[in-house]
Amino acid sequence: MTAWLTQHLRGFTATFARLARAPLGSALNILVIGVALSLPLGLYVVIDNLQASSQQIAAEPQVSAFMALDASRAEVAQVEARLKRNPRVQRFRFVPRDQALQEIKQASGLADVVDSLPQNPLPDAFIINAKDSTPQSLESLRDEIRQWPRVAHVQLDAEWARRLDAALRLGRLLVAILGALLALALVAITFNTIRLQVLTQRDEIEVIKLIGATDAFIRRPFLYFGALQGCAGGVVAWLIASGGVYLLNRNLGELSHVYASLFQIKYLATDDGLSLLIIAATLGWFGAWLSVGRHLALIEPGKSK
Repeated sequence: MTAWLTQHLRGFTATFARLARAPLGSALNILVIGVALSLPLGLYVVIDNLQASSQQIAAEPQVSAFMALDASRAEVAQVEARLKRNPRVQRFRFVPRDQALQEIKQASGLADVVDSLPQNPLPDAFIINAKDSTPQSLESLRDEIRQWPRVAHVQLDAEWARRLDAALRLGRLLVAILGALLALALVAITFNTIRLQVLTQRDEIEVIKLIGATDAFIRRPFLYFGALQGCAGGVVAWLIASGGVYLLNRNLGELSHVYASLFQIKYLATDDGLSLLIIAATLGWFGAWLSVGRHLALIEPGKSK
């Protein structure tokens, strides 16, 4: 057990020695990997925040039924009675047109504009909460209320959330495709880096093979190098994504003062960040394993170069 740990410690030490021998080249490789990984990572952070926001806002979708502008009180009362009898309606709230105008006047800060209107342009409305909030049930309830007399328009407030959810599914697919392509790029970068190192140390590898070194012993430092390079690239990607979130939040903070609303993009969660480092290290290790396995097979002591 002690010998096994000693061998791996030596391999890990050799990895840092390789990085130190070419600091500029290693730094550039790590930077390229970090930039490549930061692209799907940044999209993932944005989509994750949008999904969390849409779920929070659209937690209880509602149906809004707007009466005709010339609807009488009796006609409004008939619609109210239908809503009370409807088994799919959990509760509803009646919003008179005068109350709606006052709410807009107070919330929008356009009191002068509202006061200058010759008449109230808003209709009476019912805000309805359904017992079943599935999209199919809500659409069925919307279509039913739309057929009632003197109901001018029915709006399903969760429709935008469904469109957003469809867009987010497309976004997640794009992140997966982009992540897969850039993962291949990370493997290719590591493969080429290890290939150059193996070719540079060809004579040294031939000598240690002559004295009995196994392929596993020779391969070990290269695998550590690939994993460490990938992990370092993951750290760079994490820093780039965090810096982007910080800059966006600063600008969003300025907009919050203008629109009197607060929206902040959340940073990458710690468990997601650790998963990123593990994936990046694994891809680097895999690229190194492919490269060193391919080129070690071509190096045999005593053969001409």
